[in-house]
Amino acid sequence: MSTKKLDGIRSGDLPLSKLIILGIQHTFTMFGATVLVPILTGLNISVALLTAGIGTLLFHLITKFKVPVFLGSSFAYIAPIIAVKEQFGMEYALGGIFIAGLSYILLSAIVYFVGLEKVRAVFPPIVTGPIIMVIGLNLAPVAINMAKDNWLLAGICLFTVVLVSVFGKGFFRVLPVLTGLVVGYVVALIFKFTGIAPDIMSFDAIKEAGWFGFPQFTFAKFNLEAIMIVAPVAIVTMVEHIGDVLAVGATTGESYVEDPGLHRTLLGDGIATALASFVGGPANTTYSENTGVLALTRVFDPWVMRIAALFAIFLSLIPKLGAVISSIPVPVVGGISIVLFGMIASIGIRTVVENNVDFNLSRNLIIGAIILVLGIGGAVFDLGPLKLAGMALGAIIGIILNLVLPKDK
Repeated sequence: MSTKKLDGIRSGDLPLSKLIILGIQHTFTMFGATVLVPILTGLNISVALLTAGIGTLLFHLITKFKVPVFLGSSFAYIAPIIAVKEQFGMEYALGGIFIAGLSYILLSAIVYFVGLEKVRAVFPPIVTGPIIMVIGLNLAPVAINMAKDNWLLAGICLFTVVLVSVFGKGFFRVLPVLTGLVVGYVVALIFKFTGIAPDIMSFDAIKEAGWFGFPQFTFAKFNLEAIMIVAPVAIVTMVEHIGDVLAVGATTGESYVEDPGLHRTLLGDGIATALASFVGGPANTTYSENTGVLALTRVFDPWVMRIAALFAIFLSLIPKLGAVISSIPVPVVGGISIVLFGMIASIGIRTVVENNVDFNLSRNLIIGAIILVLGIGGAVFDLGPLKLAGMALGAIIGIILNLVLPKDK
């Protein structure tokens, strides 16, 4: 948990006009994943955007406006939401998510009373570094799957991001994602209207969407059986939350588990999730996509996330604008994501290197190896209503090994 501050743009370093542009960049980054969850589950897209925006602002309030995080729709709950919806109805799936959000609040209280030092002992660099690597590497197939439908378009976007990041001058240099999106969209239009790739994008949703509309809320209902299907997923997402907060801290060189405190980040995430589910939105989670943008641009001012949250709220009330953003071709996002997700994995490597983790020690080799293989390899540990898989499984086993393996061998 490095507390060494890294070079970057922080609060008060940029005027509002530039912060707004950077906030738009983060809005584009979170949009695709945030709306995908309601598309897959049947939840309302506008409600998802509204609750993501409000949830992010609440998170910043609870964490004393210090943590540059955006809360978007969590993918971990997709399967249980669909299962409960088919058996009991969507309202009861939302009730299960609401209880999951409350469990965050309970863990927050436990962390507060147990104390940070005991938490730090559970998450040394040999555990946190590989966990952060797994976050990025688990997202790698997502980027490739998005890019593979048109590698030429994805490659143009990727090349644009690299050029702007390395050779850009002044303020332009911190807009690689936004520049890549604009260039990719223009190239996609050329591909469509010249016949190179006529099906690369569609404007039907833009024509059908209205200019203004209030989200259609669905209020949570509660059933014990439905709760037992959905709520245990919180165990997995709480581990992911801790990994994401550590990744953001490693990106900025700040120890957010110390200040404002892990108990506050958990509390903010839990309240945001409970509020979102109560009115018909998906569970919220800290977005690794936006962490990748932080690493790429080195703009660490939390205001950019709050501006992105305001844009999310605005988009939830203007369906036409949301439809325009949703018309961005998937390969455009895929090409950009190759850089963003790779940056997260690189931060994990940096965490291990900067903390001088000694891989001559067998215990360190074993802990790192098991976290990486279980986290990336698709291992699943089935406990009935709860399935531990991916990063959560690798992290839990890594934490246990760190606690039981002797450190003096």
